[in-house]
Amino acid sequence: MKILNAAHLDEYRARLVNALDPNQPTVTICGGTGCRAYGSEQVLDAARENLKDGQAHVRMTGCHGFCEKGPLMVVHPAGIFYSHVQPKDLPEIVETTIKQGKPVERLSYVHPTGEKITHEHDIPFYARQTRLLLNQNGHLDPTSIDEYITLGGYASLAKALTLTGDQIIGEVSRSGLRGRGGAGFPTGTKWRTAQTEIAKRKAANPQYASGFVACNADEGDPGAYMDRSLMEGNPLRVVEGMTIGAFAVGAVRGYVYIRAEYPLAVHHLALALEQARDLGLLGEDILGSGFNFDIEIRLGAGAFVCGEETALMASIEGKRGEPRPRPPFPAQSWLWEQPTVLNNVKTWASVPIILDKGAEWYASIGTEKSKGTMIFSLVGTVANTGLVEVPMGITLRELIFGIGGGIPNGKKFKAAQIGGPSGGCIPEQHLDTPIDYESLTSLGAIVGSGGLVVANEDTCMVDLARYFMNFVQEESCGKCVPCRVGTLRILELLEKICAGKGEDGDIERLERMARFVNQGSLCALGQTAPNPVLTALRYFRKEYEAHIYDHICTAKVCKGLLTYRIIDTCTGCMVCARNCPAKAITGEKLKLHTIDESLCERCGVCVSVCKFNTIVVETGKVWVNAQVGAGV
Repeated sequence: MKILNAAHLDEYRARLVNALDPNQPTVTICGGTGCRAYGSEQVLDAARENLKDGQAHVRMTGCHGFCEKGPLMVVHPAGIFYSHVQPKDLPEIVETTIKQGKPVERLSYVHPTGEKITHEHDIPFYARQTRLLLNQNGHLDPTSIDEYITLGGYASLAKALTLTGDQIIGEVSRSGLRGRGGAGFPTGTKWRTAQTEIAKRKAANPQYASGFVACNADEGDPGAYMDRSLMEGNPLRVVEGMTIGAFAVGAVRGYVYIRAEYPLAVHHLALALEQARDLGLLGEDILGSGFNFDIEIRLGAGAFVCGEETALMASIEGKRGEPRPRPPFPAQSWLWEQPTVLNNVKTWASVPIILDKGAEWYASIGTEKSKGTMIFSLVGTVANTGLVEVPMGITLRELIFGIGGGIPNGKKFKAAQIGGPSGGCIPEQHLDTPIDYESLTSLGAIVGSGGLVVANEDTCMVDLARYFMNFVQEESCGKCVPCRVGTLRILELLEKICAGKGEDGDIERLERMARFVNQGSLCALGQTAPNPVLTALRYFRKEYEAHIYDHICTAKVCKGLLTYRIIDTCTGCMVCARNCPAKAITGEKLKLHTIDESLCERCGVCVSVCKFNTIVVETGKVWVNAQVGAGV
């Protein structure tokens, strides 16, 4: 069946809504990648087996966001929330919740204070969020276009098709929407540039029919999965946003560039495109408007550099994914030398919301220069990990301690690495900084695409910078010398310091090399690669100095600065000796054991297996590992 026009769409939606029974309970089970890894598919099977005779509607949805508590289940309309659900729990859930309307308390969320919370909307992790992009993720089946339409899907496209391109772009511009892929470039400005270029080409050649829109779903930051979860849980919102954008600028085709490592997202996107075509919401004469537009999927091979816009578009064209100089900018001439609008998943998903609610409403959220909401992937040493959608301008303190629940196990907060491997680390004294583009830039960090890694007192900031630099160096495409060689030299210096071989002048060499890479690299990958190092030096310089001059790693992470020693309370149980992979521990049964420092590889196995806490780790003593040649 084809939906022929806006009135037909309204009729179709009305039929879907009227077919629903508002009194029938609905059991939603998180079907995001994280919960599937915990076994949510088996929970879904058990729910369908136990819920018979129309007792409840069972639906597997997209990611609910509270990933560490999976598998997650919410029973609507009451909103009763269950975590860590197993198939064996379903008979009790059916008997207690579905039949009697009571919660199964043992499955309820337990706040760090010990309080049990029954309803999803009362859990601080959810209650303190402002969910615009993720609001449908826990409610609709992402494989059903009917459910998307039931919740208002495609109403924004129908509205957009009654407007001119100028009116749509004006609305997007007034909303203050900025690109959510990292750069924060004003979306309306980009669209206006492409619209002008396409109109100019059409004026020169009335038969001209080209121009493209593209979606950057090549999410590659370590620990980040915001775009993946949107594509898994609500792909049609992204598709609708791209269709509106294409109509506004005059484009005729779209591409979604998504990494092949996201098989569930790719599957759901492919289904969404197929269903949209079947209903006439993609293809020719969309909603009777005369507008023709379709979207193709392009799979990325996992190269981090292809998150950079010019490398991404080279890959779409079938070329090697390498950045190219600008101008021309993509909106002027890029894919097959045609004007191309490239936006992030979150940016495209914001467009239907803006058309539905209005520019002024959207602009009322956030700060003066950073409007709307942002999804963060909150990971690391924080009590509540998962996806968090908050207004731009929220403070790091509220995000980490209010929504994230703070640092577990009584540890102290040390830093937040925000913006991915190209971002920067923000220390405790700046926890009250608002999260917006300008404020974070002033601290040497960036919003990026939304990655946020929390580090506690057990994190070595030198080692953390080494980790991110290792990632960036491996992902460099190698096209330009400053990035290819400069990132390697910075990494070598960091590895040298972590190994206990740091020398006077190394810090200055790091700073000098970082400036060279930043100023000389062709694309944003190289230009921002030194950020983790520079911010770590800016806020944790004493930690670098301690590594170099005092041979101390206060976090006891860097192996080159550690010594393992068995104290005299050793019981001689021999467990450590049996488990030591380097055979560095010797001693007779029931007698004090010793560790040969020349053989010890500082792997920590002995500490993990010792039941009597008789192995201590010390820092500040320089050692030599004759076997692997590390140390000084």
